[in-house]
Amino acid sequence: MIDVKLLRENPDLVRASQKARGESTSLVDEVLAADEVRRTAIVEFEALRAEQNTLSKSVGAAKGDEKSALLERAKTLSAQVKEAESKKSATEEAFKKLALGISNLVDERAPIGGEADFKVIEEVGKPRNFDFEAKDHVELGKILGAIDVERGAKVSGARFYYLTGVGALLELALVNYAIQMATKAGFIPVIPPVLVKPEAMEGTGFLGQAAENVFHLAEDDFYLVGTSEVPLAAYHMDEILDASKLPLRYSGYSPCFRREAGSYGKDTRGIIRVHQFEKVEMFSFCKPEDAAAEHLRLLNWEKEFLSAMEIPYRVIDVATGDLGSSANRKFDCEAWIPTQGAYREVTSTSNCSDFQARRLNIRIKGESGTSPVATLNGTLVAVPRMIVAILENHQQSDGSVLVPKALQPYLGTDRFTPVS
Repeated sequence: MIDVKLLRENPDLVRASQKARGESTSLVDEVLAADEVRRTAIVEFEALRAEQNTLSKSVGAAKGDEKSALLERAKTLSAQVKEAESKKSATEEAFKKLALGISNLVDERAPIGGEADFKVIEEVGKPRNFDFEAKDHVELGKILGAIDVERGAKVSGARFYYLTGVGALLELALVNYAIQMATKAGFIPVIPPVLVKPEAMEGTGFLGQAAENVFHLAEDDFYLVGTSEVPLAAYHMDEILDASKLPLRYSGYSPCFRREAGSYGKDTRGIIRVHQFEKVEMFSFCKPEDAAAEHLRLLNWEKEFLSAMEIPYRVIDVATGDLGSSANRKFDCEAWIPTQGAYREVTSTSNCSDFQARRLNIRIKGESGTSPVATLNGTLVAVPRMIVAILENHQQSDGSVLVPKALQPYLGTDRFTPVS
């Protein structure tokens, strides 16, 4: 949630951020108006309750007609306090509902614009020149007995798949390598729940602009997470953390579920855009003043992973109009996909500053009192897209695929060979 004090003192800054995102600037004025109504209601309630407390003390010492008059006033005042409290609660709820609609303030260094206005920070490795016609990951998956999208569709529908044989083993290798790498870097491994309460999903910002892509089990009021960022962020919900123990870093492994609403006709072939997949996510709680540096650390761990997969990739600074509502800045790592002749996102990392922490009520205790912590997240490996990148970039003319050296100890081979 946006810092209310900042909103009151510098609404133009918030309006500028909303404009850079391509979101409503008038919402800022609506929230300010709701805040004024809320504050007035709070003052009225507290004044009446103070009078009620004073009156209660006077009743005990009063006698006769004076006491009768005070008791009558107390009865009237009790009704007024009840009405004022109800009004206060309603105005607070109205304010909160509106305030939750304002996205995090964008970092002034993030490029302004929409999806196509990203800035390329660096390119690592060179796309391979094939001396044969490259096959896409779907064809390679069939040849290797690694991917079965036909049976996935038969059993569960479009955008589902089976990983079989070396495909399943490759997923396990990727996950194990990622967890080992994260653990070596000081992350605490976590296998979190993937069904969460509304408070966790809303607190991380996924019930706003991203709500259309969230699976909701209405009967039980649970949400299926689209990333372990959600349960990792909510892990310390309603807690006060010791500032001296920061940063707290967690690496979460979980299945992820996404409705992919609005993606009709996009990436319908293969396993690039699917409803269910596995992912290893990095998550960090740190002091707000350390967040920018921590963001670069997460990015460097992602780059290290991609370099170990021996895949050409580039890093982009995502434009403001393409940021999630919680992020103030986001870097994407995009792997080269030979058969598409394009870079495609495989990992990303976002700095959410204190935005999620305010919503989840996570604070740190320091010498000057308590204040919100900063949260950051970064994907170390999203399995299906990494499998796509590995198969396509390391394929050979006979349909075999070379295994990156980093994964060979986990797979016991340096090459996947055709099964038919």
